[in-house]
Amino acid sequence: MARFGIIGSAGRMGQAIAAALAEGDHTLAGGVDADQQAFELAENCDVLVDFSSPAAVENNLRAAQAANIPILIGTTGLGERELGEIAEAAREIPILQTGNTSLGVTLLAHLVHKAAARLGPDWDIEVLEMHHRHKVDAPSGTAKLLGEAAAQGRGIDLTGNMDSGRHGHTGAREEGAIGFATLRGGSVAGDHSVILAGEQERITLSHSAENRTIFARGAVRGAAWLIGRAAGRYAMEDVLGL
Repeated sequence: MARFGIIGSAGRMGQAIAAALAEGDHTLAGGVDADQQAFELAENCDVLVDFSSPAAVENNLRAAQAANIPILIGTTGLGERELGEIAEAAREIPILQTGNTSLGVTLLAHLVHKAAARLGPDWDIEVLEMHHRHKVDAPSGTAKLLGEAAAQGRGIDLTGNMDSGRHGHTGAREEGAIGFATLRGGSVAGDHSVILAGEQERITLSHSAENRTIFARGAVRGAAWLIGRAAGRYAMEDVLGL
């Protein structure tokens, strides 16, 4: 039985994780939010789960380092600065950083990687995602995760091959690009599809989230898996042994 600390406990994911913990074998040691410090919380936990904001990542990493405990970071919208801070902190503590804690999405990313690697560059790749009207970042962290899986399968860099700004007279599709389309509306928890389009045939790999429970359960499983691991940076694929 592990003691969990939730950073961003008043948010949608924070509440879902607390509910998931109440159903399982682990315990909730406490939670903090934007106007509270994580250091005191970390002192009473075995692992931290962070679903707060990119601006809070540095402070939360320092709290985990000070307590010498692992941290799972599920916050999306991270930039190069935050990713660099995570890489630096992973030299001292185990960190699992992911744009999606769903076990199903984790497997989907694995399949996307395999498909992109085997089908080759003459198959166009498009990532389509839809979320609720309140989501503030786009494309979603999950969409980027799937795009990264496709890029790695092709042996290319996603940053230099990502096309997410189509509008107006854009011309023909650029060869080798990985396209992104974003939809927002209603209360959709998260729908993602990766379309691989070849000549006269098309493959669609999809995942639909019916509610946040799946992400919460995945986060609990991933965070519990982190406990006792060596310092380093981990992903949900490691949790599933992929």
